[in-house]
Amino acid sequence: MRFATILYEGTPRLVAAADERSPRLIEGFSDMFALMDAPRATVEAAYAAGKPLPEAGWRWLAPVPRPGKIIGIGLNYADHCRETGQQPPEKPLVFAKLNSSVIAHGDVIEWDPSITNSVDYEAELAVVIGKQARLVSEENALSYVFGYTVANDVTARDLQKNDGQWTRAKGMDTFCPLGPWLVSADEVPDPQSLSIRCMVDGELRQNSNTSQMLFKVKTLISYLSRTFTLYRGDVILTGTPAGVGSAMNPPRLLRDKATVTIEIEKLGRLENVCRELTFRVR
Repeated sequence: MRFATILYEGTPRLVAAADERSPRLIEGFSDMFALMDAPRATVEAAYAAGKPLPEAGWRWLAPVPRPGKIIGIGLNYADHCRETGQQPPEKPLVFAKLNSSVIAHGDVIEWDPSITNSVDYEAELAVVIGKQARLVSEENALSYVFGYTVANDVTARDLQKNDGQWTRAKGMDTFCPLGPWLVSADEVPDPQSLSIRCMVDGELRQNSNTSQMLFKVKTLISYLSRTFTLYRGDVILTGTPAGVGSAMNPPRLLRDKATVTIEIEKLGRLENVCRELTFRVR
């Protein structure tokens, strides 16, 4: 099953669907966190009793609007390491994104050109944890996954290079589009066999498969859980393949009014328009 959060009649609501053609508004859950805690039979009953989602009068929200943690993994595809001239890491390269960076499908990626003028896209598989995970083995790791969604790990390359650490570069407002659907783990029995693509203004930039990850999803969950506890709703961004704009010659970074579209097999399509604007300090 797949799930989403939308804004309908001024209120966040949950949507469930057996497929993208049968979405229904569901009742009985305050938010996606509450749905994750519910027995599967309760969720299925809510779907069976749900009303069809109207064709208009609503908009997407991120499936998990405010995750407790967003953990990113750098350099997790060998071809991306090569295009950036870096050696593949011997262990996962871990960083954090701020939860205030999360936006939804259809929202605007925005930045002030006086802060950064080197904004890049990164198509990524996002893993959403479904229950508390601490000291988890690789063999059991996937049992802690609630589902998967599409992510864009938007990055300010100049800040990434000049700051000495990645908090601003990765954590700016609007720099973590997610969604629109959160697809339950049972629909994705093998997260290492999904095609992943990114288009900018219709031009194919990234075209790979999650089978090319250096560190698999189960490895990442186990590795992270040995350092800190993962809670339900936490999001892991699993790295991006080759084709980022900053690695092209010459670089082809995001610009005002560009449209970024990311597609992952079985999960759907995430699309956002870019906007350069001058922030006003009050």
